[in-house]
Amino acid sequence: MSNPRIRNFSIIAHIDHGKSTLADRMLLRTGVISPREFHEQMLDDMDLERERGITIKAHTIQLPYDVDGETYLLNLIDTPGHVDFSYEVSRSLAACEGTLLLADATQGMEAQTLANAYLALEANLEIVPVVSKVDLPAADPEGVAEEFIQFLGCAREEILFVSAKTGHGVEEVMRALVDRVPPPAGSLDADPRALIYDAVYDDYRGVIAYVRMVDGELRVSDEVVMLATGRRYEIGELGVFGKGPVPRRALAAGEVGYLIASIKSLSDVRVGDTVTRAKTTVEPLPGYRQPQPMVYCGLYPSATENFESLRRALDRLALNDSSFTFQPESSAALGFGFRCGFLGLLHMEIVQERLERESDLDLVQTAPNVTYRVVRTDGELVEVHCPAEVPEPTAICEFHEPVARLQVLTPHETIGAVMSLAEERRAEYKGIEYLHGGTRALLTYEVAFAEIVFDFYDKLKSATRGYGTMDYELVAYRPADLVKVDILVHGQAVDALSMILRRGEAPARARRVLVRLQREIPRHLFQVALQAAINGKVIARENIRPLSKNVTAKCYGGDITRKRKLLERQKAGKRRMKSIGSVEVPQKAFLAVLGREDS
Repeated sequence: MSNPRIRNFSIIAHIDHGKSTLADRMLLRTGVISPREFHEQMLDDMDLERERGITIKAHTIQLPYDVDGETYLLNLIDTPGHVDFSYEVSRSLAACEGTLLLADATQGMEAQTLANAYLALEANLEIVPVVSKVDLPAADPEGVAEEFIQFLGCAREEILFVSAKTGHGVEEVMRALVDRVPPPAGSLDADPRALIYDAVYDDYRGVIAYVRMVDGELRVSDEVVMLATGRRYEIGELGVFGKGPVPRRALAAGEVGYLIASIKSLSDVRVGDTVTRAKTTVEPLPGYRQPQPMVYCGLYPSATENFESLRRALDRLALNDSSFTFQPESSAALGFGFRCGFLGLLHMEIVQERLERESDLDLVQTAPNVTYRVVRTDGELVEVHCPAEVPEPTAICEFHEPVARLQVLTPHETIGAVMSLAEERRAEYKGIEYLHGGTRALLTYEVAFAEIVFDFYDKLKSATRGYGTMDYELVAYRPADLVKVDILVHGQAVDALSMILRRGEAPARARRVLVRLQREIPRHLFQVALQAAINGKVIARENIRPLSKNVTAKCYGGDITRKRKLLERQKAGKRRMKSIGSVEVPQKAFLAVLGREDS
């Protein structure tokens, strides 16, 4: 049996329901940090996390907690709340035996609260329900407690009430972790097995693997093997997470810590892999289900000589964020770059910002799109990650689009607005469930993923006055009448601006895009034609008027033929410029296809 005084747990909740604040209060209570060192979001060490006020990466720390003269080690993993980072949550839960499920006393259980709770139930974790922010004037802790009872089937006395801001109830929460979360079940006597649940790259020390010891013990100087890659290394340092890294001579079953073994090759470490001592035979741990990217876009260096720098930066980021994927591609308009896959638009935005900040790169991003499937006339099924991959029209038998199950949690007075918004996106109504005594409703739809991935969340927040929340999951690919729309600038197709749209809405959507491009592309000395075409047939056109110069201004009289001569010369020059001139499309024009409405 592993150490019975270890408790591995995570904190899961919807965005802004108090996860990081409760973690901060636990750090103070256990003395890991002093009041003098304390600041908000102690575990959120990325600049982006502090600026946005959200958790992006799961963070781990060990909290020593004394109960009745015995010291328990509470290994806390603070997790993100946004739906785009749900893969971070699922990986963190695989390293735990229990979890604190938080719900804001003023807002109740939200869509992502339910989604994270399902992840914890699937992982067979002990769930400790906690009602947070009970000190707020608008708090309704008893109403939220009823939601917990209705959803989890728990008893009223199992629910804890806490205000992390004032410290009320924090002691009860920590005592509940000791009493209700089971200790790790691994065996100290078995051959060592450690699960890699995260990793980061250090310029001086190589890959640092974050591990959860499941069985046995690993010691410094042990030779270990990564079962998935077969690579062997000698352990140079082991440790646990305190206020900073705390080196240890060994890690035993049940503990969570880090492993450094001078691993220089990023491809040798995979999140979800099993680490064991060399020359032992063990069954690999189940690891993690590979995430399915939902949104793809192209990332290109603004200067072509930075291509290799971008590749190295993507390698490092993919090590630290295993839900992010990339592969090389080339574009006639942008040169060499990478086709990148993300779990959602916020994930995409965060990755781009991290690349620009951490690696000092200037990037050009193409318009994002979802993954489609095409059945070719020869029966082959191919995945299409970008419009450039769409086969020739004569080779397409059928287009399939991804369909998501969408759950929207909203106050009862805005149900009509949510239904209208869903109807606009051609969502198929599946059902409604009332919560919190009928004051809130959970609406379920099935909808084409492309209809909700770009701006649906913003529209939902507006329609529900900020109180609506949503969660979604991909359920199937279904046939749809889709076409590839090419955008031509000055007669040249710009592959980075191509789109895949429903045939019926293609002309109207294409015209809106051209109008926005017309505003974003600067005027030239010659007329620039903007066109949208399907299979070579133009369906919409806009023109960018040329800059004009009054060449006859100096003619104040005399023969009219003098003016005509100057005008003809100007006309001939414009024709020559139009035939050899090139049009530069600025970065913001590439995002012109993002918005549904013309702002």
